[in-house]
Amino acid sequence: MKTIKIGILGLGTVGTGVARMLEKEKDLISSKLDAELVIARIADLDIDTDRGLTISRDRLTTDAFAVIDDPEIDIIVELIGGETFAKECFERAIAKGKHIVTANKALIASHGNDLFRRAAEQGVDIAFEASVAGCIPIIKTMRETLAGNTIHSLAGIMNGTCNYILTKITCEGSSFEDALAQAQESGFAEADPTLDIEGYDTAHKLAILNSLAYGMKVNLDDIYVEGITRVTAEDIRFADEFGYRIKLLAIGKRTNGAVEARVHPTMIPTDNLFSSVNHAVNAVNVCGSATGDMFLVGQGAGMLPTASAVVSDLVDIARNLITGAGQRVPYLAFTSERMNDLPILPMDEVTCRYYVRFMAMDKPGVLSRISGILGEYNISVRSVHQKEGAKGESSVPLVMLTSVAREKDMRQALADIESLDIIQGKAALIRIEE
Repeated sequence: MKTIKIGILGLGTVGTGVARMLEKEKDLISSKLDAELVIARIADLDIDTDRGLTISRDRLTTDAFAVIDDPEIDIIVELIGGETFAKECFERAIAKGKHIVTANKALIASHGNDLFRRAAEQGVDIAFEASVAGCIPIIKTMRETLAGNTIHSLAGIMNGTCNYILTKITCEGSSFEDALAQAQESGFAEADPTLDIEGYDTAHKLAILNSLAYGMKVNLDDIYVEGITRVTAEDIRFADEFGYRIKLLAIGKRTNGAVEARVHPTMIPTDNLFSSVNHAVNAVNVCGSATGDMFLVGQGAGMLPTASAVVSDLVDIARNLITGAGQRVPYLAFTSERMNDLPILPMDEVTCRYYVRFMAMDKPGVLSRISGILGEYNISVRSVHQKEGAKGESSVPLVMLTSVAREKDMRQALADIESLDIIQGKAALIRIEE
């Protein structure tokens, strides 16, 4: 039986999960490959902690380059994370002719175009299923299953931390701070959760999926990103009264020779499938020309769900090695010659419906003044609710749902309204997707 040797860089949560799966499912994987996947070496800064593995001490090292340079190793599994040292390891592995499996969405989103070019020149496979949505096979679905479909749109809940926090606030009435603390205690959020709660982690994933969907070069810089830190329990309660849930969505739509690419809190109807995706679960919806809407859901993070995606990529590359069919599937679904520079639509030009909450003075004429300004920017109001204010307060929450409007018009109207002496503070704005 053929032996394929693997080197793992990074023995954190996911790296440990990969090693455990390769040990536990050794016979199962061999029966599907007719070959044996063997962990030849593992590199990590901490090689003393007992992680419950049967890896012998002589296969552990603190030197990642020693693993990459090992001539017997066929595939490198990069689970270091980050964009600096991981990029050095990537480039060295490619130069050595090693195939690579990674879960590093930040690296692919920021440097994928260059890394894929280098890998193609060296005849090296790069697989990155685990970089987006945990165990959900969205990369394989986009690259292979939907090969005959024109992709019209995609949307996803792709950050378990944000979804966990919003679920806690929605279902249990938790404060943002308490929900975040619970997410950290449960292992769903990092000690520094900035990348998650500010939406950047989701943007990395959207950049990758847009490229796969639309044949465009990976473009992270032009994605509009807004996190969940300004979503309040009050807004979540009002959304529920209108028949909506609030989720952090990544949205990619083909429109008029460009692609909408945006990450932001979004109100969606309670009968939409995304509304029932709770806690740390992820979900992705893809609309194809032949398939219509496809909805994929599963664990978006965690040791074994993410490790499952890594092992899937290892098996794919191993099959390529066995059959001599390397680079059988283009990295980003389209051949490099057919990749394009499709632009991302400026956020000012995006159109959608909006939820807006003002703190307005409780006196006659307020609504007409606000509606008048909205009308000046061609924004019509579909419904208005004026809520009771706190006892002794002179201002009350005024909540509006608009018809479809252009983002630029909405922003300019809000600036004018916020300058009125009848309005206190900044308005809350959440986009609505039906």
